[in-house]
Formats: sequence, structure tokens, C-alpha cells
Amino acid sequence: MLKLVRLALTAAVLTAIAIRLRRRARLPDRRTEPSRTPRGGSVGHARMGLVWAGIAALVALVLTVALIPGQTLGAASAQRTPVGVTPSPQSSLTPSQPAVTPPAGTPTPEAGGSACPAVSRPVAVRPIDPVVRRAVNRQWRRVERWLRANAPRTYRTLAGPGRAGTIAVAEAQMGVDLPDDLRASLLRHNGSRGRWAFGLGFWADGSANLGIRQIRDAWRLLCGRSAAGGWEGTWIPFLATTDPAAAAPSYAVADAAGGGLLWEGEEGGMSPRMPSYYTLVRAVADALEHGTPLDGRRPVVVRGVLRWQAESPPRG
Repeated sequence: MLKLVRLALTAAVLTAIAIRLRRRARLPDRRTEPSRTPRGGSVGHARMGLVWAGIAALVALVLTVALIPGQTLGAASAQRTPVGVTPSPQSSLTPSQPAVTPPAGTPTPEAGGSACPAVSRPVAVRPIDPVVRRAVNRQWRRVERWLRANAPRTYRTLAGPGRAGTIAVAEAQMGVDLPDDLRASLLRHNGSRGRWAFGLGFWADGSANLGIRQIRDAWRLLCGRSAAGGWEGTWIPFLATTDPAAAAPSYAVADAAGGGLLWEGEEGGMSPRMPSYYTLVRAVADALEHGTPLDGRRPVVVRGVLRWQAESPPRG
């Protein structure tokens, strides 16, 4: 529309200039006829007034034609969808909640047969308290430094950083918010990998930290197993045993409702163990640096692999 307006104004100005030049060409030379009769001057002014009035009418006509069809075409194009293209629905997220694409091959939560309620909520990346994140990172640096120097094979099993968007997708699919200290840990190490995987647990047969998707999958599995009761939907599994001889792994969970940690016992059932995930990371870092026992087990290294060995009973 702006181009049409500019063209109309340009045409009007050029027309006015052309008429003015043509009129001046028809006038006699002022040097030979210096004087002009009042009547001739009045007629000239009248003609120029008509010319300018015509130019104004032409501009108004062009503007009217440019505006009316432009609005009609704009409305028509807004209602018309190209063939073979499906309009995308509007996102329900606010600007502070960026949309996140779920990971490929991610299954959807089951509607029934689970101790955990089926939920559906938008994906939203939640901020982490910077104080909590700094505190968790500080303890992880202690763990990493010790593993790198004393148990390099275990150190190499630490996975790289997780993504805040992947955490948000898992939270939306489970309908549960992970505690800030657990999310901060996943953003530093998205679980551990390999045969000698590092775990923040101190089971004799070893344990592995779970990654974001493993947490979601284990949560679904445990919800399905405990459909008859005994499992809470706010329990977030973050640690699993790695004993190959066991029929099924045991888990440690973080209670999203209260923030405490619970351990699965040998005979089943969950028992409280730590007040928070951050407390666990700090306790493991202390045990590694000072060689002190943790829950009756000391850290030992066997051929570059970290193990937790039961303390010998005192000799009487």
C-alpha cells in the first residue's frame, strides 16, 4: 500500500511540474512584454487552481483504491491456507516458558494401571535457585577432583551436562517437579554410563546415577509395578543398583513433596535416609576426601574403580 501511495504522490508532483513548464513555455517573453493585464493574470490563476484541484482529486482516488483492495486482500489471505499445509495450533506457553520439543521416541504416560495419576501439562523450563546451583556444583567439583586423581575409570563414566529443556519435558510427562538440587546435578552430569558407572549410593555391589530420561522411565516403571499401592507419584528415582546378579535393581528416590531421600531396602519398601539431594552429594564428597565411612561403608579403589567396602567389625 505504501508503494501505491508513493507512486500516486510522485505522479501528482510530476504532473504538476509538467503543467507548470508547459504553461511557462506558452507565456510571452517577460522582457518584451513586461506588463500583464489583470484579466490575463486572473485567468491564469484560475487555471492553475483547477489543475491543482484535479491533482488533489487524483491523489485521493488513488489512495482510496489502494486502501480498500489492500484490506480485502489481507482478510482473504488470512483466511486462506495453502493446500497440503496444516495450520499449527497456538502455543499455550507464556513468553517466559519457551516451548520445548519432546525427545524423539519418547512414550506418552499411560492413562491407567498406575499408582501415579495421569497428568498433562505444558512444558515449561523452570529457573533454578542460583544459590542451590552454586552449592551443588561446589560439591560436585570436590567429587570430580577426587575421582580424577584416585579412580580415573570411575571418573570417565560421568556423563556430560543435561539440558534444562529435557528436564522440563520429563517433568511435564510425569506431572512432578524435580527438586532444585537434583535438577542442578543433572545439568552438571546427566547420569553416568558404562560398566563401572559412578553412583552417589554406597551399595556394596555398586550403583549408577540415572540420567533424565532414565529417571522418567524408572518412575513410570515403578508407578506401574505399585498400582496396588506402596508407591507415591512424588517419588523421583535418581539412583539404581548395578548388581548384574539381582533380579531387579533397587532404587533411591527424592521425594518431590518433602525433598527428603529414601532408600529401597533389601526386603522392599522405602526408608528415609537423607534430608536432601544436596546433603547426599556433600556427604559423598566428604567420605571420598577424608576416607571416612558413610552408612557403614568406606570408599576404596580397585584398579581405578571406586567401591564401597563394609567396615570390619571391631575386634573384641
